Amino acid sequence: MGKVVAVCTSDLKGTVKQPRSNGFFKVDWGLEGDAHAGRWHRQVSLLSADKIEAFNARGANVQPGAFGENLVVAGIDFRSLPVGTRLVCGEVLLEITQIGKDCHSHCAIYQQTGDCIMPREGVFAKVLQGGVITVGDEMTVIGRPADYPWQAAVITLSDRSARGEREDLSGPLLVRHLAGLGFEVAEQLLLPDDAKVLRHALTRLADQRQLDLILTTGGTGFAPRDITPEATLAVADRQAPGIAEAIRQASLAITPKAMLSRGASVIRGRTLIINLPGSPAACEEGLAVFADILPHALGLLRGQIRDCARLNELS
Repeated sequence: MGKVVAVCTSDLKGTVKQPRSNGFFKVDWGLEGDAHAGRWHRQVSLLSADKIEAFNARGANVQPGAFGENLVVAGIDFRSLPVGTRLVCGEVLLEITQIGKDCHSHCAIYQQTGDCIMPREGVFAKVLQGGVITVGDEMTVIGRPADYPWQAAVITLSDRSARGEREDLSGPLLVRHLAGLGFEVAEQLLLPDDAKVLRHALTRLADQRQLDLILTTGGTGFAPRDITPEATLAVADRQAPGIAEAIRQASLAITPKAMLSRGASVIRGRTLIINLPGSPAACEEGLAVFADILPHALGLLRGQIRDCARLNELS
């Protein structure tokens, strides 16, 4: 059980938010009157009160709202909660969508103190049920629902498509297939063949958004700028080579050129990352190889499944 210490808003992004006595939280929008509200996954930002107290203990003297947070709550360690966790405060129902964030342009408090705890300690949520939150209200953590859908992202790697010279057909195709399999596709990205950019995207999606699955398409061949496998392996905690091997084996039955594919399959945290070739046909064929095993694989990563034995071995 937590207690709301502050409700804060600002007219502009990147500025200190000002405390107010209460605020109306609108469904699929956020806190009315706040610059960060909108139809995206970071509608509401939350920060634990003890994190601000610890920051001030180092000699700072910041007030609620200084880090750009909408809600300051005592008694809940938001940083320890997984994405998908739901929070109830009066009539308002929030769902955590991201843990931490990137700091591209330092905010006002960073300019003043040389540090900001929001990228490390803050969390973000979307509004599922609306209502008013007032300072002093109690907030309850009710956890992630058992039927929380699989969360995925699709990343297309292509210099030409990123420059607008060629339409990306493979990314949208994978999004459609994943939706048909019951996934929620949280993000679809189109990136150039740049190892640093891809490493950053994979790290953000796995660590901050805590997705179950990331599929990449493109950049797995022999061309000098085909860097997808190297970037993927660089962010891996563990390898899952069987999936990539199965894709190559199935593809070899279609074309001998499949032996030139260097795609990797790895695990980062609880996220499965799989490289697929760049062509739409090869993407579709590759996905068909492992689609049926995904619920079991992802269930293991979520901790929902604990036994990999065959059914006849359990009897």
